[in-house]
Amino acid sequence: MSRGWKLGALVGACYLALLAFVLFVVYESNAVAFGGAQWQQKLWLIPAIVVPPAVLWAMTVGSERYVPTFAISTIAPLWVGPRGWRSYVRWVPAVFRAVALTLAFLALARPENVVKPEESSERGIDIVLVLDLSGSMRAVMDQAGDQPAVPTKSGARPTRLDTAKDVIADFISRRKTDRIGVVVFGKSAYVLSPPTLDYALLTTLVGKMDLDLIDGNGTAIGDAVGVGVARLRRSDARSKAVILLTDGDSNAGQFSPDYATHLAQTQGVRVYTVQIGNGDDVDVQDGVDLFGQPHYARAHFPVNPQLLQSMATKTGGEAFVATDKGALEKSMHTILDRLEKTKIQAQAASFEELFPWLVAPAVILLLLEAIARLVVLRRFP
Repeated sequence: MSRGWKLGALVGACYLALLAFVLFVVYESNAVAFGGAQWQQKLWLIPAIVVPPAVLWAMTVGSERYVPTFAISTIAPLWVGPRGWRSYVRWVPAVFRAVALTLAFLALARPENVVKPEESSERGIDIVLVLDLSGSMRAVMDQAGDQPAVPTKSGARPTRLDTAKDVIADFISRRKTDRIGVVVFGKSAYVLSPPTLDYALLTTLVGKMDLDLIDGNGTAIGDAVGVGVARLRRSDARSKAVILLTDGDSNAGQFSPDYATHLAQTQGVRVYTVQIGNGDDVDVQDGVDLFGQPHYARAHFPVNPQLLQSMATKTGGEAFVATDKGALEKSMHTILDRLEKTKIQAQAASFEELFPWLVAPAVILLLLEAIARLVVLRRFP
């Protein structure tokens, strides 16, 4: 075997021994994580196998081709002469670099450990908010008591719908584990969103609600509650609730409120009703004056508190009356306090990046290579 191949076999064995030692130390330092590691960028494993041996060969056997030489008649005196220990470890820096390069490629392959999911018991409710979008929701609604509400950007006073949207957005923001859906209704009922935990989406959808989106010439309470109950039909939550926010009497739709109440009873859904307004005359914007300011006129919208009370009582819910924003917020929070919670088994999995465990020894080996070349194994020329 030629001297070049002998040298290659020697440094190759040193490379494999050092690499095995480093990987053993890394693995033993975090055996649990590396035992279940998954490589996210597996293509980097190919250069990790091919490139470092090629670099090691080029820095050892291949570099001898470029070492300056001169011919002498005999090397016997040099052969029997004393040799320093440095001559036997002159290829160690090349081994350090090759192992560091291997570790770098392994780090680029991104070993990742999926931390065992932790189960936690959370408590949640399945809720469907049923929002009235009939024409009566154009009526003005004050802040609290006699305190006027803050005008909107257009200078108009907030309507019942504006107030309801603000209260619903606040209601959603306070939830953590409740699945919430939204149904809107006027002359007919429509599903805005099925029960979901995507609160950001719900808030966005509710914020875009307008009275002109659907036909508001009617108040289909029976259809609306029936659609809400249908959304909860397959729910496995112990607490299921429909929260009805309306300011009118049922005067449209295919299903009567009594039939919708019967459906809620059969599905174990409690109906909580919030009557917005008490039937008194209210201000409604009917245009603008000569100066472009909102103009209001008095209007009367009939309500049916007996109907709402009956629906709530028969389903085990509760009826509320809100004449201002403060009362509406209080009603919504009271409803949540009345509801029983349901335990939900939730799993949360996290991921642990393991590449730092490979980068750190690679950096250390590169530092050792630099120290060895600059301090221990200096060569001349």
